[in-house]
Amino acid sequence: MFNVNNEFNLTNSHDCLVIGLFNKPSGFEGVTAEADQLFDGQLTELVKNGEISSKKKAVSKIHTFGKTGAKKLYFVGLGHEKELDFESLREAFGRLFKTSKAEKWTEAAVLLDTFTSDGVELNDAAHALSEALAMATYEFEGYKQKSNEPEKRIENLTVYSADEEGEVEAALEVGYAFGKATNSARTLVNTPGNLLTATDMAAYAIKLAEKYEFEAEILEKEEMEKLGMGALLAVNQGSTEPPKMIVLKYQGKEEWTDVIGLVGKGITFDTGGYSIKTKAGIVGMKSDMGGAAAVLGAMEIIGELKPEQNVVAVIPSTDNMISGTAFKPDDVITSMSGKTIEVLNTDAEGRLVLADAMTYAKHHGANYLVDIATLTGGVITALGLHTSGALTNNEALFEQVLEASYEAGEPIWRLPIFERDLERVRSSKIADLNNSPGAEGHMIMGGAFVGEFAEGTPWVHLDIAGTATTGKDHDLGPSGATGVMARTLALLVERFEPIK
Repeated sequence: MFNVNNEFNLTNSHDCLVIGLFNKPSGFEGVTAEADQLFDGQLTELVKNGEISSKKKAVSKIHTFGKTGAKKLYFVGLGHEKELDFESLREAFGRLFKTSKAEKWTEAAVLLDTFTSDGVELNDAAHALSEALAMATYEFEGYKQKSNEPEKRIENLTVYSADEEGEVEAALEVGYAFGKATNSARTLVNTPGNLLTATDMAAYAIKLAEKYEFEAEILEKEEMEKLGMGALLAVNQGSTEPPKMIVLKYQGKEEWTDVIGLVGKGITFDTGGYSIKTKAGIVGMKSDMGGAAAVLGAMEIIGELKPEQNVVAVIPSTDNMISGTAFKPDDVITSMSGKTIEVLNTDAEGRLVLADAMTYAKHHGANYLVDIATLTGGVITALGLHTSGALTNNEALFEQVLEASYEAGEPIWRLPIFERDLERVRSSKIADLNNSPGAEGHMIMGGAFVGEFAEGTPWVHLDIAGTATTGKDHDLGPSGATGVMARTLALLVERFEPIK
């Protein structure tokens, strides 16, 4: 895919040559000035009349008519040099590769040094380039009959750079691994519930384990019954599909210490149960396993990069269906932890399956817990469609998650948990907890319930109900699943510092 070369000449032959263009009063510099000379100053004229734009994320195409070795020049607008940062560069590359997909490029070259600034080093530019290439060109193939027209995509991308240390090549591979794994998470979320059952998700996890030599464990229903996983089993009661508790272990240290537990909600379709969703609200509920997809995407990145950390991934998976055997409002169930739960809302099922998964992650030695779930509509009311919600019981752990989310370009915002919130979760007259204390502060209530099963273990909750999917195309992908939090979780693991 990538061919790194430090010997660039304008006579080098390529279908497309990509150049970064800052908004500078001084005009073209370096290679672009040389190219302008070959065009007898016409490139400068095209900039002046706006046909080549330096505005952020603008993509301008020029046919060279043999004046250079490249058949076409593409200029990517970067705005003012002092304003360039990693996120805006990644989006600019995303816009470029959206263009490449539409125009069916198969081969191209990029002058990477033209995309650097004081704020963006060469390696960061390489990472942004490859991550954007993977993500922006993603498409869920779906199930339509295929046309006979052959699919065209970039198969050879030459990256010209003055780097002689080999670091650019490594950064390109890392960025591409992040992008590809995000796409893997997207595909899982986009897959219909009848084609991605809990059994299918378990099989997917086993394939990951085989590829990356993870230790894997898949708990079947009978084993869950023996372990007392009454919360997950209650949600599964109405289904004809067997539940699965999926566990993947990655050991990057000699001793199984400082273990990071990643817990992902894996509800493959959510009807709401007897607290049934509306006919409009039920559509799209195939995406209720977005947390599981994020964890599996993160594990793919971890498998590729092999950080010196210990990770246990735990995914409770089932669908939430209605039948004569389904659990009901007013039922009381007993979780694996021993805590009893009064069910007031069968559509608040995600927090129930997470309860047993949190306990089981600790059973496998997790010293830190991060759970990820499409948990509540309340997070959308609170934070909109572009920010994931967070809760925590540990400031130091949250700061590391926050830093990882910032680096990944996946913003989160922390909401509070006060003692009165915990009192509401514990307000049942007949059980230790109730699963739905009311609509007020819904996102906080859902997360606070899950936090009851952390039991003092440092914990962060991420609610991605608003960010797991998008209704619009964007610079780094199409509408549909976003793969949100796969990169954040992987960065958290990669950069993690044990909490003293």
